[in-house]
Amino acid sequence: MPHQLMLRISALDLENLLGGLTVNSVQLRECVTGVGSELPFSAPDLSAIYYNITGTGQMIVGDYPPILLLPHTLIVVPRVRPAQIKCLSNPQVSTFKTEEAQFEQVEFVQRKVRVSDAKPHLTLICSYFGATFGSSVDLFAGLSSPIVEQFNAADQLESKLRSALIEFTSREVGSTAMTTALMKQVLVILLRRCLSSSDSWVEQFSLLRDPQIAHAFAEMVSRPSAPHSVDSLSRRVGLSRSVFMARFASGLGCPPIAVLRQLRMRQAATMLNAGRFTVDQVSYGVGYTSRSSFCRAFRRAYACDPSDYRATTQDKARVGDAAVPDEKDPTKNENRTRSLMSTPRASGPAR
Repeated sequence: MPHQLMLRISALDLENLLGGLTVNSVQLRECVTGVGSELPFSAPDLSAIYYNITGTGQMIVGDYPPILLLPHTLIVVPRVRPAQIKCLSNPQVSTFKTEEAQFEQVEFVQRKVRVSDAKPHLTLICSYFGATFGSSVDLFAGLSSPIVEQFNAADQLESKLRSALIEFTSREVGSTAMTTALMKQVLVILLRRCLSSSDSWVEQFSLLRDPQIAHAFAEMVSRPSAPHSVDSLSRRVGLSRSVFMARFASGLGCPPIAVLRQLRMRQAATMLNAGRFTVDQVSYGVGYTSRSSFCRAFRRAYACDPSDYRATTQDKARVGDAAVPDEKDPTKNENRTRSLMSTPRASGPAR
């Protein structure tokens, strides 16, 4: 049964889905702690990745059993779930003394957080992030329990996360783009496991456990400008219109045409950012036969006309300045990142 589960999504569909995935709102920190110390993490409205580099310990996520931390263990924690790291000389035996470690929750203000004056024993990199298709299809939204996967040094996750950490704190032009690109590589490495892993975490991804809906959505992601319709998509995957609509909305949280519009608006924003296309070219390039219909859809998504949007994104120097992290107020960084990623707002069905 587990192996049948892993084969429900094809490699080609997974390829198309990963190609259309946007990673944003990335924050990273390296955390170092000693034996007998506890490191609590807050519960933001973002998914979190914890990657253990050296040492052994335990991670506690809500009421779930303690998760053993070994070198190269990667854990994805669902949104709004607090977590704790316990650094133990023998993580199989819980000898942790709570009175020895009273620390504030980790805030993303400094590149490295060190807990306890004891000799460093456990080092991990923590990242908060968003991973979406369009504006409302969050890949990890349905995650109900932690994902735990064991990697090794050859997978090069440590080097990618360290590079992302350096970019995140570099204050260089383009650091946001580099950070999100590196974090997407980390997610791709993880999601490749869904084709071979026998662990049950794959079941938590509605896109991965429903091959027909995954195939239809992959078609939309890879070719958003194509003349898709509910009828054409349902026929393509061999489902009736009503069943397709119900399963699509259940798995992705939005009707198919609303999701299609989000994907088209994101592609339109990319084309406008490039500065090489007229509004008419962008309109036809994302599947609209009417410029007025396109402009109405774009205004609903971005609260401005396409021409105004293009004008505000052509100042590359200003984009570079906006990508510089604000060390005094990290929450500003998230807002800037969301803006720079050009993610359209969620809204109702397309007209």
